[in-house]
Amino acid sequence: MRARLTLTPPVSARDHAQGPPDAPVTLVEYGDYECPHCGRAYPIVKTVQRSIGNDLRFVFRNFPLAKSHEHAEHAAEMAEAAGHEGKFWPMHDLLFDNQDALEDENLIADAAALGIDPRWAAAALTQGLFRERVREDFASGVKSGVNGTPTFFINGVRYDGLLHPTALLEALVSSGTEV
Repeated sequence: MRARLTLTPPVSARDHAQGPPDAPVTLVEYGDYECPHCGRAYPIVKTVQRSIGNDLRFVFRNFPLAKSHEHAEHAAEMAEAAGHEGKFWPMHDLLFDNQDALEDENLIADAAALGIDPRWAAAALTQGLFRERVREDFASGVKSGVNGTPTFFINGVRYDGLLHPTALLEALVSSGTEV
């Protein structure tokens, strides 16, 4: 029998979350903004969020596969920089919507489009102001048994089912939501 992999550490106030903290189901994704599989998962997660509404809390943690995706680390750092400015989710969406444009100049332009000072955004990348935060997420993924992206956890337990809206919805419903 295969051991169930659990989320370490559990979701906390440090995480970026959409949905109520007391939602009956929490879906955590470890993702990489440059990963094509994460790009395909992005609209599936959006569909599930719309279907379940306030019965779901969605959390995104950074897991940039920097050896495979040369822009993933800076994209994650820019998402964190935007989060510092209260704009994590708009940046998260922009990064996935523009997966083919993740060079530093694109990231800085995305920040500017969200009303973030582009000079500050450029300095955040150059100085690695949010590198440690990204590495903390990555380390938590490693502790949780993440070895690729996307990796999902439902209420703290790794989900290894199909990445399809119906399959994911069924797994979430069986974990305690009512759709």
